[in-house]
Amino acid sequence: MTQTSEIFDGFLANLGVDNGATIASRRDEITKALNKEFRSIEGSTDHKLMVGSYGRWTAIRGVSDLDLLFIVPPSLRRGYEEDGGASRILKRTREAIQNRYPTTTVRVDRLVVVVEFISFSFDVQPVFANDDDSYSYPDTYADAWKVTKPRAEIKAIRDENETARGNLRRLCRMTRSWKNKHGVVMGGLLIDTLASRFFKAEPDWAAEGSDGFGLMCEAFFDFLAQEPDHEFYAAVGSGQRVKVKKRFQSAAADARDLASIAVGARDQKNEYAKWRAVFGRSVPKVQHAGEEASFSKFSDTEEFIEDQFPIDIRASLEIDCTVTQDGFRPQLLRTLLRKSMPLRPQKQLQFTIVECTVVEPFVVRWKVLNRGAEAERRDCIRGTLIEPNKGRDRTEYTSFRGAHVVECYIIKAGVVIARASIDVPISGT
Repeated sequence: MTQTSEIFDGFLANLGVDNGATIASRRDEITKALNKEFRSIEGSTDHKLMVGSYGRWTAIRGVSDLDLLFIVPPSLRRGYEEDGGASRILKRTREAIQNRYPTTTVRVDRLVVVVEFISFSFDVQPVFANDDDSYSYPDTYADAWKVTKPRAEIKAIRDENETARGNLRRLCRMTRSWKNKHGVVMGGLLIDTLASRFFKAEPDWAAEGSDGFGLMCEAFFDFLAQEPDHEFYAAVGSGQRVKVKKRFQSAAADARDLASIAVGARDQKNEYAKWRAVFGRSVPKVQHAGEEASFSKFSDTEEFIEDQFPIDIRASLEIDCTVTQDGFRPQLLRTLLRKSMPLRPQKQLQFTIVECTVVEPFVVRWKVLNRGAEAERRDCIRGTLIEPNKGRDRTEYTSFRGAHVVECYIIKAGVVIARASIDVPISGT
């Protein structure tokens, strides 16, 4: 086994969902409550379908947004297709689940009933089965019933994954790890659809083993980077519209460049670290052959958000920094860097959230990481997870040279669902 194979085999193993038993237990209890309500049957876990990433087997550890269809008896269809029926069936679904979980937050959200457990939630959707394997679901905004085709998506991913010798699902999972590491806003169905398109365009990657997964990922990021802008894609299998919430091409180009560096580090002792820059700490630390343990001369105080919370990026976050110095007009850090103006010590820096699509309430955490020889010499790399110190902002002061990094995390219901970072290069004296 090569070092690269060891890295990617361990990486994929680390991405496995680790709370499947808990998810299954909650799923079955919800289903029992709904069968009791709509069929007067006690203890039945029939008439359910897990859809979304979990149902397509492309979810990874930390998945927090689970999609469950409950299939309502067809005998009730006519009554709920009347005016107001969409709202009434969702209300009835909510009440049945609330009776089972009286201390849990259960609410109607347009198309679904959201059940908020610790670290994950279910979007429960009551549906009627159609003859063509599609389902009709309620939309309270339109007071109407619309059609979804998740079985076609599940089947397409299953069939295409077999053709790709398992590499389709592997690529989907690794891509989710990348988007969670870098705060890229891409829905699961969009990722799976684009991965499907990649294998259709470049089928030779189906024969690739773990030793070549780095090259495969680099090629996929290049594929994403070169995609023209779309408002939506036709979903794999169903052909239904998958909305593009935010451009991903620039982030993919950055990932391609990082992957290229990692590929170039093959068999070097820092190879795993280069892949961690792409995918995060799910990439295992693999000791290079003959390498002896090394000891730092500084205190490694850095903390990692994934050690404290599940990561499942679903929302957009952008941060910026205002630089202030006595006698000078405040300027944005991005403006200074764009003008190639150096950022020197003895400046006040106010880090601010300038865009956040997460609905309140939520928790904000910041991380200030000092990098470089001077930070290590002073034994001051910092890197702990800290609270805002001015509203939701974080005020800091430049002290010494180095390529510092500031990160921001948005935590909702115990899950990090948005993150962003900004580089703070301090030069001079």
